[in-house]
Amino acid sequence: MIDRFVITGGAGFIGSHLAERLLREGARVTIFDNFTRPGSELNAAFLSDRFAGQLEIVKGDVRDFAAVQMAAEDAGAIVHLAAQVAVTTSVTKPRHDFEVNALGTFNVLEAARLSVNRPAVMYSSTNKVYGNMADLTVVERSGRYGYADCPSGIDEDRPLHFCSPYGCSKGTGDQYVLDYGHVYGMRTAVFRQSCIYGPRQFGVEDQGWVAWFAIRALQQCPVTIFGDGKQVRDVLFIGDLVEAYVKALANIDTIAGQAFNIGGGPANTLSLLELVALLERRFQRRFPHSFDEWRTGDQRVFISNVSKAEKSFGWIPRTSVADGVNKMVDWLIENEALLTGRRVEEPLAKDGSLCK
Repeated sequence: MIDRFVITGGAGFIGSHLAERLLREGARVTIFDNFTRPGSELNAAFLSDRFAGQLEIVKGDVRDFAAVQMAAEDAGAIVHLAAQVAVTTSVTKPRHDFEVNALGTFNVLEAARLSVNRPAVMYSSTNKVYGNMADLTVVERSGRYGYADCPSGIDEDRPLHFCSPYGCSKGTGDQYVLDYGHVYGMRTAVFRQSCIYGPRQFGVEDQGWVAWFAIRALQQCPVTIFGDGKQVRDVLFIGDLVEAYVKALANIDTIAGQAFNIGGGPANTLSLLELVALLERRFQRRFPHSFDEWRTGDQRVFISNVSKAEKSFGWIPRTSVADGVNKMVDWLIENEALLTGRRVEEPLAKDGSLCK
């Protein structure tokens, strides 16, 4: 039984939720994070206030092998979440993207390989490793895009095809994690994740689009839609993702060396325009939005087939889109001061000065 976990990027959105779950179950957790992501300090403080005796926080960067090796020395499992997470940033800063995602993942794997404990390694990959899937026919139905075929979504047999620096760097990490499992007999597994959302997500325009839209709607600020807004993703509530990690870690000996598509699946899909409409209903007001050119590497559709995870370790997504978005909006309303730096009761500026 694993009782000590290291979570790289553990002060981020996903990492802090996973850390909270493991800590509540009595595990010891080390968060390894460079704290460059907005909101990471708040997430760390949230955990420290509740689990000071079980939690260790290490400020470090995955590009620093010595620091990674020291943090991972006594780990039973490493969950590698630290990453450069935006396709747009990978295009403008490809060296940074490569060093964080590819070299950083290599450092984590080497730290695990050289450790006397030989910890399990779970890696947070992305659906972007499948590229633009240009061979699949995409059709428009009822104002949203969908696959002409593939009713169950994309499964893990889909060939990898990297279409951006981000796809290349994350895909490199993805393949290294699997090959370290095969070559060195390590217990490794990969989650190719779709769009994750939920409370404590400080979404920005380049990443975390569900939370970003919700934040903008709450603050009565417009949002820019890149493309026509009909693009569709399967979205997954953070609590369901955490459950997937917990179940996978409990079964790491039997799933080692494998990749899994982890998302909301066909039952939990959402287009950008559908999210705008959902938020308009929730806030009972219009949500202004404009359109711009498609972004590099954007897929018109991605829907995960999650049946392999169900068969392999008994996981399925359980939170509906409506319930998940409402839970996220509830948290945003309760914690608006964290987003704006103002008291919640202060009125929004009428001239839009709070907006980008």
